[in-house]
Amino acid sequence: MRVLLTGSSGWLGRFLASRLRQEGHEVLGLDVAAGADTDVIGSLADRPLVDRVFSEQGIEAVIHAGALHKPDIVRYPAQAFIDVNVTGTLNLLEAAVAARNDRFVFTSTTSLMISEVVRTGASGRAAWLSEEFGPLQPRNIYGITKLAAEQLCRLCHRERGLAVTVLRTGRFFPEEDDMAEAIQHDGPNTKANEFLNRRLTVEDAAEAHVLALAKAPELGFETFILSAPPPFEEADCEELMSNAPAVIERCFPDAPGLYAKAGWTLPRRIDRVYDPAKAEALLGFRCRTDFAAVLEALARGEQLPFAHDPSYVSPKEAGRGRI
Repeated sequence: MRVLLTGSSGWLGRFLASRLRQEGHEVLGLDVAAGADTDVIGSLADRPLVDRVFSEQGIEAVIHAGALHKPDIVRYPAQAFIDVNVTGTLNLLEAAVAARNDRFVFTSTTSLMISEVVRTGASGRAAWLSEEFGPLQPRNIYGITKLAAEQLCRLCHRERGLAVTVLRTGRFFPEEDDMAEAIQHDGPNTKANEFLNRRLTVEDAAEAHVLALAKAPELGFETFILSAPPPFEEADCEELMSNAPAVIERCFPDAPGLYAKAGWTLPRRIDRVYDPAKAEALLGFRCRTDFAAVLEALARGEQLPFAHDPSYVSPKEAGRGRI
């Protein structure tokens, strides 16, 4: 198919473009910043541009991975998030319907599931988060606009019949956490810990999108959480909040020793666990890289199986593309 890929210059976009081409798709990249996989430079909020891309390029399907993200909150006003994440999504959905596309994949975020109660651990136990978790009460403009975009996707499927698959991805960014000053671990240590409950590799994220593109028409409308499979059970949630290292050691007896040798520390508490079981059951997707793979790399003294690049800067910011 001829696939429109938004966010094509970004971290996920560059992996997605390559993976889609491997499957035989033609990829047309749209981004506000220039990049090797970007053919059209412009904003999703520019409806005439979006319509022109569809009419001139013969677009047959969409993977909508472009967005303003949580770190952008300090750089852009709330209106920019509404313009890009909400209006931009609506523009693409309506253009896809007008072009008689039969599938649309939307890259969403697990972040929209995190309320202040979940983040602070006020319940006294880790939140076990599946697609049925609610009520959803995002705590910032990023989560609010991504949730609104999800609802536009749902509405478009219900009213116009467009098959839409929503992928709520866990973390896969290579740079330091934007809350790094409040975290007691260094970057690779933090990312390794997150494979227990909230992270996946960018390669796995790209693979899930390729599968979603293939299966979207038969799924109709579905939402999936994407994260490395956790080693825990829901019954562990209370102890994960009070004594996470004990739970981790039960699952991985070698973990404390391997971490000590690396100069790393296990998380003292875990406040959330994303459950990707639905993606495995309905989409046929399971992350290849998990916490066990991290421990195996440590044991063998091999390169860690995930990207960590403190110097990474979004192309959008490097070139300060027009939003």
